[in-house]
Amino acid sequence: MSNVPVNNGRRRFLTAATAVVGGVGVAGAAVPFIASWNPSARAKAAGAPVEVNIGKIQPGQLIRAEWRGKPVYIVRRTEKTVSNLAKHDDQLRDPDSEKAQQPVYATNAYRSIKPEFLVALGVCTHLGCAPTHHAGDFDQFVEGVPNGFFCPCHGSKFDMAGRVFQGVPAPLNLVVPEHSYINDDTLLIGVAQGDA
Repeated sequence: MSNVPVNNGRRRFLTAATAVVGGVGVAGAAVPFIASWNPSARAKAAGAPVEVNIGKIQPGQLIRAEWRGKPVYIVRRTEKTVSNLAKHDDQLRDPDSEKAQQPVYATNAYRSIKPEFLVALGVCTHLGCAPTHHAGDFDQFVEGVPNGFFCPCHGSKFDMAGRVFQGVPAPLNLVVPEHSYINDDTLLIGVAQGDA
């Protein structure tokens, strides 16, 4: 054995460098492992539930999510919008939502679990186009109705409950997907109310 003095600085550097390299290796192995817990693109496309944060949606605002490869419109309706829904029932093709385009728990005047929120597929029931949300200027399409959805492709019109107006190509109301609320700020699309 040699009598060479121990270089403690070098020893500490090598120990720290080894720890850093080992930590990077553990993180590199953990990321794909943790990512594997998320649903795959195939599972999402097949209908895996999708969580949406709705806590910051302002009254009158629409946000979009994607579920099963289709857009889902989530609108936080104002109190005025909710109270005005019944005022144009006589202009609608299916005002009471008798054709099953929504889950049983959403077969009501609002077509939703919570009157404040509309959750509907953003797919026109005529040919599958994407209707445009008009907030405050929808009365250019339907007199006296300030908010709604207009499909520019063929002129179909829907109110803020996703109900179709008479005299347009779309035969049915917008589809309301299965959904539930995890809490006040989180919507779960793809899982029925009561099953969550």
